[in-house]
Amino acid sequence: MPTNIDSSMIMRGVAYQRGLKLADVDIDDISEAIAQPESFVWLGLREPDPELLSKIQNQFGLHELAVEDARSAHQRPKIEEYGDSLFIVLHTALLVNDGIEFGETHFFVGNHFLVTVRHGASISHSKVRARCEALPHQLAKGSGFALYAVMDFIVDNYILVLDGLQARFDALESAIFISNPSRETMGGLYELKRELIQMQGVIMPVIDICNVLMHLDDINIPKDVRLYFRDIADHITRIDRAIDGMREMLIAAMQVHLTFETVRQNEVVKRLAGWGAILAIPTMLFSWYGMNFKHMPELEWEYSYPIVVGGVLIGSLLLYWRLRRAGWL
Repeated sequence: MPTNIDSSMIMRGVAYQRGLKLADVDIDDISEAIAQPESFVWLGLREPDPELLSKIQNQFGLHELAVEDARSAHQRPKIEEYGDSLFIVLHTALLVNDGIEFGETHFFVGNHFLVTVRHGASISHSKVRARCEALPHQLAKGSGFALYAVMDFIVDNYILVLDGLQARFDALESAIFISNPSRETMGGLYELKRELIQMQGVIMPVIDICNVLMHLDDINIPKDVRLYFRDIADHITRIDRAIDGMREMLIAAMQVHLTFETVRQNEVVKRLAGWGAILAIPTMLFSWYGMNFKHMPELEWEYSYPIVVGGVLIGSLLLYWRLRRAGWL
């Protein structure tokens, strides 16, 4: 098989033994590294092509169906067991320009290896790896602890995204009360509601995945490591409750926005009705004098015109004053 693999797709591959780093490993040396006692290989990939995935499949003995799923970035969050290895899919979320971009991270987990495959929007796992290497007594528990560390990192990013959405909601809520209701504000509220629904669809399957990991016996995940997956599930539950609370506040904000818009429209209608009432006085009188009858009172009276005009002005001003006091104008 050709070995001209694009190095940009390989983030890092490291062999660990008893929690300590042995060395960085190349793709061709993986099978030899995982054969060492009490060791495992942690390999990170970024949008690998079919050639690289085929090579990884041969080195780790991965199931062809799992590898086929890893080629595509359009998988649902799930966990699948293939003999003595697992295939896990989690969706990732990043806040970019006040909007959410979603990606995927696929995991191949075995007794002696952890392979992460990142697609789309995601953050490098280098900080996670550094924290794990600083805790060799934990990393000595094997690939299960490394899996927990990456999953916990992804869930922590959910919290950061939710904080960003909360800040957007606070700004939109302030816009409702400070400025007049606008189409942009309502559009922002609907967009935020859509993103919250998407976030719930991303996070909820993680609880089921954690429940499976807590009760697995075939994969070598120590019992004390399984407790950490329960902690992740608890974090997801809290995030879900926070999303529900924000959605309720969002619905209330939308109702307030619509109420303010209705009040504003009522104010406009009241003003139009008030000016219509004022204009009704001259309209009535001028329509009256517009009737072409020959024998009409006051047609030949010297003071008819100024009295009529003055009466119209006085009546209009009195009506304007009354409507102004009533708050219609």
